[in-house]
Amino acid sequence: MSRIASAFDHGKAFVAFITCGDPDLETTNRAVHAAVKNGADLIELGIPFSDPTAEGPVIQEANLRALQGGVTTDRIFAFVQELRKDIGVPMVFMTYANVVFSYGAEKFISACARIGIDGLILPDLPFEEKEEFLPLCRQYGVDLISLIAPTSQKRVAMIAREAEGFIYLISSLGVTGTRSEITTDLAPIIRTIRENTGVPVAIGFGISSPEQARRMAALSDGAIVGSAIEKILAKSGRNAPEEIGLFVRSMKAALEELNGNQHEKTE
Repeated sequence: MSRIASAFDHGKAFVAFITCGDPDLETTNRAVHAAVKNGADLIELGIPFSDPTAEGPVIQEANLRALQGGVTTDRIFAFVQELRKDIGVPMVFMTYANVVFSYGAEKFISACARIGIDGLILPDLPFEEKEEFLPLCRQYGVDLISLIAPTSQKRVAMIAREAEGFIYLISSLGVTGTRSEITTDLAPIIRTIRENTGVPVAIGFGISSPEQARRMAALSDGAIVGSAIEKILAKSGRNAPEEIGLFVRSMKAALEELNGNQHEKTE
């Protein structure tokens, strides 16, 4: 069983996305520790890329700050290897196919396995082209995380049947970013996913408040939050980790209310 499954085996999971190197890796280290200490069940680490097509302005700017600060893929690998010494929760990388190609796919994926990365999310990799990376991911025990969008339609069942680790369900059309409300009817998509796989489903894109996190996690197995965390980093820089910890605690508390309700129903 994938180590990622452990993030979802005790109730609704909170997934925190943090861009590596924004504003520097020392701050990333403290932000990850603060997130985990305050209840994050899985950490999604962004490897900066110069053209992050799936990202809105907040994470685009985080990528730019990190790159301007001199972060590289090799420095991120070394950083995660150190991080793994005292962070036990599952961790995945989110980056772009070009980053993996330019580094060398086998070199990149084998390094992920060596440093303790459990999964890889490539938002610009079409489902039909995943064979570029899937055999290597399986060889080295790194889950290639599938994304499903509201536009996936007839492909949802197909993607779900072959999913590994967890499914990243995109809440809304467009790019990442906080949204005042999420209006997409995700229930039918989740129903189709449930009919085709037992792999957990976490919803991301646009979640910025405990109420939104609770509503999305009530439909699924967890909530993914990125832009709201990156906004804290943009505002507070090196002073952000403590604030991130408080934010994660509030989000996790909202999810734990759901876990408590579920527990009561089963008694």
